[in-house]
Amino acid sequence: MSTLTNKKNLSHLDDQGRAKMVDITDKKESTRIAVARGFISMRPETLELIKNGAIAKGDVLAVAQVAGVMGAKKTPEIIPMCHPLLLSGIEMRFFCNDKASRVEIEAEVKLTGKTGVEMEALTAVSIAALTIYDMCKAVDKGMEIGSIRLVRKEGGKSGLWEREDEGKWVK
Repeated sequence: MSTLTNKKNLSHLDDQGRAKMVDITDKKESTRIAVARGFISMRPETLELIKNGAIAKGDVLAVAQVAGVMGAKKTPEIIPMCHPLLLSGIEMRFFCNDKASRVEIEAEVKLTGKTGVEMEALTAVSIAALTIYDMCKAVDKGMEIGSIRLVRKEGGKSGLWEREDEGKWVK
């Protein structure tokens, strides 16, 4: 039994505190969009190798883009209470930030459906960052993945939500 004090606010717990998939049968369909961001920090030399296409395993950002899309599509296979969704759009964006010596990652996921796509966007960013790590670990084992977060979601009953401390993303 869960020791949480306010179980009623957690939609993935039943009356006994056990995990459950939320029933979305009676929810209305709407267009839903989620944007997540994160980054992977590295040595400046590693970032230069990525930018110059000089990593031995290939085009790091192209592979990370495909991996992020695949990660979003496979989210219900790895997050137990996520619904399988028919995603209508997944866009991955990358920005090489020389000043911070990192690759910044953004995923935007869309669908028309009964439940949101926040987990899919967060998974896409996570998988893209892990892919960058995998492709570059031979030259930089000290890379760090950080600050994976939801920055915007829209649609559904709660409407628009935006992270207040998030500036516009540089493209």
